[in-house]
Amino acid sequence: MTTAPETATALAQRWCALSVLHERIADRVERRLEAEHDLSVREYSLLTVLGRQEDGRHMQMREVADAIVLSQSATTRLVTRLEDRGLLARTICKSDRRGIYTDVTEAGHRLFAEATPTHDRALHEALDEARALPEFRPLVEALESIGDR
Repeated sequence: MTTAPETATALAQRWCALSVLHERIADRVERRLEAEHDLSVREYSLLTVLGRQEDGRHMQMREVADAIVLSQSATTRLVTRLEDRGLLARTICKSDRRGIYTDVTEAGHRLFAEATPTHDRALHEALDEARALPEFRPLVEALESIGDR
């Protein structure tokens, strides 16, 4: 299917706006998390993903990498950093000794709980700021409407 040039340009402009909005939000959240909790957005995302695991359910490293949109090697380095800080712990799977699980420690849960209000405030501030700009307003409204469906 061929797209008319003006349609492709409009789509590219919207994609660019979405990319810029993402970067603006991530930057604000990153600065706030770093300043108040010594935590990056990626580290917070990792704690979010691992903290959502139900009791007895573990994710493979590939699943974690997909969930936080990083390569497996970058995810392993991220896990190692948080493990070194005492926020994560790795254990060997009893049924398959090749499998290694990563779990959030009590300290990790505590830091995540402390950082969540900071994360959410920074996110809402960034979205409120973006909503005031015409190029971002439709994107913010679309994001906010997702939960309404």
